[in-house]
Amino acid sequence: MTTTDAAPGVPRVPRRPGADARLLADFVDLSAIGATAAGGVERQAATPEDGRSRAWLAAWLTERGFTVVHDRVGNMFGLHEFVPGAPYVLAGSHLDSQPRGGRFDGAYGVLAAAHAADRLRVHYRDSGETPRFNIGVVNWFNEEGSRFKPSMMGSAVFTGAMPLATALDTPDAAGVTVRDALRAIDGLGEADVFGTDRQVCSYAEIHIEQGRELDKTGTTLGLVDATWAANKYEIAVIGSQAHTGATAMADRRDALYGAALAVVAVRELADRFGEDLHTSCGQLTVVPNSPVVVAREVHMHLDLRSPSDDLLAEADALLRRQFAEIEVKADVEIERRVAHTWKGHLYQPAGVELARTVTEDLGVSSMIVRTRAGHDSTNMKDVVPTVMLFIPSVEGISHAEAEFTRDEDLCTGVDILTETLARMLDGALAPT
Repeated sequence: MTTTDAAPGVPRVPRRPGADARLLADFVDLSAIGATAAGGVERQAATPEDGRSRAWLAAWLTERGFTVVHDRVGNMFGLHEFVPGAPYVLAGSHLDSQPRGGRFDGAYGVLAAAHAADRLRVHYRDSGETPRFNIGVVNWFNEEGSRFKPSMMGSAVFTGAMPLATALDTPDAAGVTVRDALRAIDGLGEADVFGTDRQVCSYAEIHIEQGRELDKTGTTLGLVDATWAANKYEIAVIGSQAHTGATAMADRRDALYGAALAVVAVRELADRFGEDLHTSCGQLTVVPNSPVVVAREVHMHLDLRSPSDDLLAEADALLRRQFAEIEVKADVEIERRVAHTWKGHLYQPAGVELARTVTEDLGVSSMIVRTRAGHDSTNMKDVVPTVMLFIPSVEGISHAEAEFTRDEDLCTGVDILTETLARMLDGALAPT
């Protein structure tokens, strides 16, 4: 028997007693893994801390009857089958973090998906009803991209945006490859989880906003309808090693000086275009990094983001010209490699409307927002109907230990995600 539409204001899947307390207790337990002194976490991809968080999730899912499997790039799935052979509705996010990152970013989305999926499992078991599709929870590998570049690696391989071999051969700063790092934490599967015999029909993700819009307007849920475009680059500034005291200033080819000019140029681009362009230099490595040596080489990671593809292209062209001027001024060479780019894209309107209807039916305030940050849903929306939800992030702080979201917002987010998934399980986003 298939479920029927719930009446307005009445959730299709009633909340069980103690649901909020269980969610918050689990979040405390998960946040203790890799915890930092200032209240954040450090669980970079495929580190021992990431491995422990994955083992915690695997045990949680297994205890509740989900089948836990890993694919060939370390994506982790908890699957529950309602209808043998039917496609899956997936929901999740990521457990890996930035160095000294916040405990909410990514991890909340995985835990919210797990709790929502378990509520659905229990509901269908107890009600005798059968949905149209199956349910799956996913923890995507290396969403953050801090240890292994680029970010959103696991979902990129899953959706075909990155070759598997490229991802597995990617080294970290110490030369350890993704393949070896995943093997070390027992996170490398031997086969694809989804393919001919098992398919995904839709995807949902909930995340802290990583922005101020919801917090400053007092809105509970953000309905993501579009992504900002992004250009992320790795560049190398090449000069010549020399003595900091003995070498004449006119003879120096100081790579760090050239890199400093590049950092300023990137910031001045943002000043020129205002809030329609965000720029940064997020990583800088100096070689040989000695106090008495003029740097011979600097490796940098630059980031340009905009809601406008055209504006991003204009800024990119300006940056190329500025790099040419820096090469002359500092007597260096700038080698530029594109690390990761994506265009600004819309999420499927049907998914946005589904989420809007759920918030309206449950009496929760919502607003349309764009995501400036990349998420695994950025990749998933290109292959299946996708819903992306935000809950408030206090003062918009993210990728930092001070990141914070209120308990009531964490709990409401799971309620909304559960109801959204219930409607997706019944075919709300399925092709007609």
